[in-house]
Amino acid sequence: MRRPIAVLAGLALLPALATATPAAAEVADPASEAVAAPPLAGEVANEAAAAQPDAEVGSAAEVTPPSGDEQWRGYWVDAFNRGIYDADQVATLVADATSLGANVLVVQVGRRFDCFCNDALYPRTDAAIAPAPYDPLAEIVEQGHAAGLEVHAWVNATTLWNSATPPTSPEHAFNAHGPSAQGADRWLNKRVDGTELVGANAFIDPAHPAAVDYVAEAVASITAAYDVDGVNLDYIRYPDYNTGELVNDWGYSETSLARFAAETGRTDVPAPDDAQFSDWRRDQVSALVRKVYVAMYGVDPSDRLSINGITYSYGPATYGSFEASRPYANVMQDWKGWLDEGIVDTVTAMNYKREWNLDQARMFAEWNQALVDYRAGRHVVSGPALYLNEVEDSVAQAEQVVALGLDGWMGYSYANPSLTATPAGQDVKDAERAELTQALRSGVFADDVVVPEMTWRTEPTTGLLSGNVDVRHGGVADQVDVVLHPVGRTPGEPVVVRTDGSGWFGAVDLAPGRYRVQVVEEGATGTSSTHVRVRAGEVADVDVRVRSLR
Repeated sequence: MRRPIAVLAGLALLPALATATPAAAEVADPASEAVAAPPLAGEVANEAAAAQPDAEVGSAAEVTPPSGDEQWRGYWVDAFNRGIYDADQVATLVADATSLGANVLVVQVGRRFDCFCNDALYPRTDAAIAPAPYDPLAEIVEQGHAAGLEVHAWVNATTLWNSATPPTSPEHAFNAHGPSAQGADRWLNKRVDGTELVGANAFIDPAHPAAVDYVAEAVASITAAYDVDGVNLDYIRYPDYNTGELVNDWGYSETSLARFAAETGRTDVPAPDDAQFSDWRRDQVSALVRKVYVAMYGVDPSDRLSINGITYSYGPATYGSFEASRPYANVMQDWKGWLDEGIVDTVTAMNYKREWNLDQARMFAEWNQALVDYRAGRHVVSGPALYLNEVEDSVAQAEQVVALGLDGWMGYSYANPSLTATPAGQDVKDAERAELTQALRSGVFADDVVVPEMTWRTEPTTGLLSGNVDVRHGGVADQVDVVLHPVGRTPGEPVVVRTDGSGWFGAVDLAPGRYRVQVVEEGATGTSSTHVRVRAGEVADVDVRVRSLR
């Protein structure tokens, strides 16, 4: 069983890339991670010479290959291109997916804190879709389910806005919490040089408590209002546009620095490569993922949370470990740790590499192996970039994914199914998609399959906990330690969890039974404890109080 965060031991707590610009082939899909990622063509020459292979050994005991009739198979469907703008496009999309033998559509409904839907906390998008009452998400759910497809809502977690023209809704977070907002109402992430907007691109700071709460509530609102099968989080990380390949320059908002100082007692402004600051920022992203996971589970335990895992450059086999690789060091995304903790159900890795380039073919293979090594009892899906490859190379990549026993394949993207199709008109795109479909269906996708079952949800043996620390005399219990003590016959050791910026804490994979919940933060006065019962497959809610926090 995973240990949710940190195990208590005697009450001692466990303690140079230039500004990125899209490659020519990436411009057609500005919503994708591929746009934000530094162009791979520029990476190869610089990193191939310096990298020294040092293969990381995975745990064979953790690898549980899917059965022959189970395989995630689908498309990412971005909302910057046609696909769900009206009911006819949805019908075409569904027909194309079923022809491929797909069983999942990951459809972008949250681009920049807007929604291609009518009934969510995010305001309805300004994009040129069919007028209300048309609801793109409702339409794709209805038609997709009728055809036997799962539908997952793709939501960009930290991309606030990307246009010189502000959104029309006054409730949009860019208008309410963007450049015109002051103090704690300002959610913008800030780079060490003071930059908040890169061109028109704005990002929220994952260390801002109100922004984190809003994202978690918005995602939960989608799962509550729509019969989706899951949520796919994109941009769940710190931004690109950094000055080094293994450093991140963001996280310098007033709120972020104040919280870091309160946590560490430091009075300096940390450098981007400061190890303590990097770990702290990485923890902020993990806390957001944890909050979304628990919130979603409380709404519908059957809904899957997948995250789009970064695979910049070479894999851990070249860098020596995941912690030395670019996803972890460059954009503060610890998807390996999320799998291990159990706060994601699936990593859909954006394995965007050119198979026809030898260096990038090596990158693709290394990241596929890393997925196998890090599976940790959850599902791992490799997502090749169709738009960077011709059909024959995409087929070769799909064959590799299946041969390795990964849990699935997902192509990016439906709109641009090949390198030839990417800059071309719709007729060429359709023809290339048909060629890809025929090639896959006559080979590696010949047999129909079902989405792998999440047995940890369908046959749960552990439970979850969601709690808050309330401070009676003012203040928020930010970054406070809480101990979950197993009581009576409840198995396991005491577990330490940590509150986020709103005083919330959560844990997953807890053994069923009774727990005594207690604040152990130094400086807390008038602390009380309370008991809660954790049941398998359920979220237990609990509040614990302190008089004050000195």
